[in-house]
Amino acid sequence: MTTTTGTTTTTGAFGTARTRVEGREKVTGAARYSGDIPLPDLAHGWMVLSTVARGRISAVESGPVLAMPGVLAVIDHENAPRVNLDYMGMIGKPDPILGVFQNDRVPFMGWPVALVLAERPEQAREAAEALVVRYDQEPHDIGFTSGHPDVYTPPDSPFGPAVATKGDIEAELAASAFVVDSEYTTPEEHHNPMEPHAATAHWDGGRLEVFDSNQGSTMVAAELAQIFSLDAESVRVRSEHVGGGFGSKTTRPHQVAAVMAATVLHRPVRVVMTRRQMFSTIGYRSPTAQRVRLGADGSGRLRVLDHRSECVTSTVHEFIERSATVGRVMYDADAHYTSDRVVRLDVPTPTFMRAPGEAPGSFALECAMDELAEQTGIDPIELRVRNEPDRGPVSGLPFSSRNLVACYEEGSRRFGWADRDPRPGVRREGRWLLGTGVAAASFHSGAGPSTAGVTAEADGTFTVRINAADIGTGARTAINLVAADALGVDPERIRVVMADSDLGPAMLAGGSMGTRSWAWAVAIAVSELRERLALGGDIPPEGITARSDTTEAIGALARKERHSFGAQFAEVTVDITSGEVRVRRMLGIFAAGRIVNPLTARNQLVGGMIWGISMALHEEAVRDRASGGLVSPDLAGYHFAANADVPLVEADWVDDPDPDDPVGIKGVGEIGIVGAAAAISNAVWHATGVRHRDLPIRPDRVLSAGTKVPEPGHAG
Repeated sequence: MTTTTGTTTTTGAFGTARTRVEGREKVTGAARYSGDIPLPDLAHGWMVLSTVARGRISAVESGPVLAMPGVLAVIDHENAPRVNLDYMGMIGKPDPILGVFQNDRVPFMGWPVALVLAERPEQAREAAEALVVRYDQEPHDIGFTSGHPDVYTPPDSPFGPAVATKGDIEAELAASAFVVDSEYTTPEEHHNPMEPHAATAHWDGGRLEVFDSNQGSTMVAAELAQIFSLDAESVRVRSEHVGGGFGSKTTRPHQVAAVMAATVLHRPVRVVMTRRQMFSTIGYRSPTAQRVRLGADGSGRLRVLDHRSECVTSTVHEFIERSATVGRVMYDADAHYTSDRVVRLDVPTPTFMRAPGEAPGSFALECAMDELAEQTGIDPIELRVRNEPDRGPVSGLPFSSRNLVACYEEGSRRFGWADRDPRPGVRREGRWLLGTGVAAASFHSGAGPSTAGVTAEADGTFTVRINAADIGTGARTAINLVAADALGVDPERIRVVMADSDLGPAMLAGGSMGTRSWAWAVAIAVSELRERLALGGDIPPEGITARSDTTEAIGALARKERHSFGAQFAEVTVDITSGEVRVRRMLGIFAAGRIVNPLTARNQLVGGMIWGISMALHEEAVRDRASGGLVSPDLAGYHFAANADVPLVEADWVDDPDPDDPVGIKGVGEIGIVGAAAAISNAVWHATGVRHRDLPIRPDRVLSAGTKVPEPGHAG
């Protein structure tokens, strides 16, 4: 096996560790985010959200608020401009929450009911908090449990079928020498990017311009054009810098509200969401209840893989957390059944959140595999290797590449897995029990059609224009390196212009598809430019430009299973007196295509793994059944991993270029979180001898479950 570590570089710019091209701007405060754009005569909007979980608005008492200092207007369902939601966007029909202030219906707590506009943000906030909204309240249901009476199987979608099956599950279970039948739960989890959601809208000569924090200006511009019944050319969306997204920064109600307000006031308007508002208006990861049944023969080969997941959506829009789909890629079995079912409740609509489906799904499946390893007495890595498929377990399609075994081998060597005593509870340091765990990871590797333009300037530099979005991943730098490598020039000679819908359509930054999609478009444009430059002649002052569109090339790709893979390793300590679990070290080895920039790629992978620590031990949003709202929708009550919780976390990779991609890229944005929580949970079992099948693994759960390990001096 040939491996390439993250410190290895390739010839040329591609594969060399480079600091971010915009890094100095960010650390000096020169980088402008959507809430920073200065515009003359700027007004400020403040959203007012519902305080009931279900009902109708009976009155909006705006009179007293309009008399407050600086207040310009109050927009609600009685005076708001009408909008259109009868269209299909890039990811399906729009969520009705985008139709802000269109009727008196309230489907969940935190639904937008009004927008207060004022000269200054402080005035808008004070007035919004003083606005009295009265409701005719109705009974609500926000309680999610496994087997909810209203759970249903959704129709198939572009993201795949809700149910996939082959073979006879019950017959193969009956014939299995070993059977695991376990239930797992994951809680509601929330996006919290460093930069809150913000949009600034204004009309410029009859054209709508929006400065916005988003993951794809192409999508936001197209949806705003549809919502306000405008020609596509009449809308321009720019997003100079974005402070994180993780799936939440698509088209959201604050953008629509800002455009409405700019239309009403005939002046620029900025709307910035507070952290508390983001907990109900931008989506979240649905809680899940999952059941996994595994059946294996005496050698550990799977006869049955049965993974059934249930999740939540709102009563107004359907979003499915497709947790069971991870099993369709990871392991083969004679009988294979996976299903994702959903229940509608009076809660906000969930949405994509880093590794949607795979993150919670891998927790259940990879913990179940560890339980099977315990039953069979087979090493957890060896068990996984014995069940490696040579084709898609359900699809039957070939893999574009699958170097997961190489990840196990490299990870085992570096983590010291061979020295592990498989017995639980044999390692102890005072009151701390020590354990190690492993889990596998996978995430889909796709590409979306994109356009790009590359110009050879008269001064010997090159300008790349592409409507990519850098949401903190280092996309500007990656595009710079891809172009420099393809042109055979120093990266300092490349200028990247991006995040502007006027640059033409391009894939959004999501699904780990951004850099791959953009690099493909840039590579094709550079190839054409080089051909034109080879013809000779002077470059005119306006330069020579080549353009590309990858729609046809991507559409011509042969059908294959395309995924990044990885192996996650964790060592934990468990305090038997307090129940505290601490992660001592983590190692992730990934097969994620050709790595453009080792510095920013490792940043993404380590960031995902840290989020896995957070998922395993901390993150949990709790809803109050009486009110229907979250108990603590803020960063004081919603816990996540802080610096003190983050130990030595290492991420690296094996050689894994995608042969069907012109640049060889797969994607690293989401694979880092997949399997991380399972590896930690499996390590907690190894430390304590007790399985924890409900996340997060809180101290009270550890204490109530106890341990099944020998007393000091009697281990083994």
